[in-house]
Amino acid sequence: MMLCISEFTNAIKPFMGRVFRRYFPLLALLWILLVLYPNPLNLIVSLQRAFNPNIDPVSVESLSRDLPSDPVAIENAMLQQIPYSYDWESYGMPWYVPTVEEVLERGEGDCKAMALVLASLFEAKNIPYRISWSPIHMWVEYEGKEETPIENARVKFYQQDPETGERAFRLPEIAFSDVMDSFWQAFWNPMPGVRKALLLFGLPALIKLRLLKKR
Repeated sequence: MMLCISEFTNAIKPFMGRVFRRYFPLLALLWILLVLYPNPLNLIVSLQRAFNPNIDPVSVESLSRDLPSDPVAIENAMLQQIPYSYDWESYGMPWYVPTVEEVLERGEGDCKAMALVLASLFEAKNIPYRISWSPIHMWVEYEGKEETPIENARVKFYQQDPETGERAFRLPEIAFSDVMDSFWQAFWNPMPGVRKALLLFGLPALIKLRLLKKR
């Protein structure tokens, strides 16, 4: 029995070596994906929700009752209700689009969480709005909304009008340095130390194995 296992191992080694050499970039990407998303389904779900936001006026019904009909006042109240928190801190992953129920349950969230809650409040109050994305931010536009350095027509690349279903894409005017700063603050800084170690040491280990397979 031991001899059979040894023969099988010796026979499969060349095959595994060829697979490792040929598909090394794919294996490296798979490693990064699994480190960041142990359950890759969360990334797939988030991508679906990003372009089809889960607006849920029913979940915010009790919250909306005590709010006025002024959209600016509603946004200010929502900002006090939902403290800012990175996805790493709230959901244990670098980028996640939650449901409104998840945001209210945790009582915190990043710009995506706040935008979903605000849009749901506007939906409950019958206030027209549009959802906008830039490479580093998600926000809700409405009549009377003041532009900010990260919420303006120049930086957005995607906008959706839930009432009409209209979607618009454009090239954003945003500095690469701003994108990198946002990436560093939201992705790297709050990442758990164990995940950082897996990325920093796992990838070099794969590269070393790749070089050994060349010999």
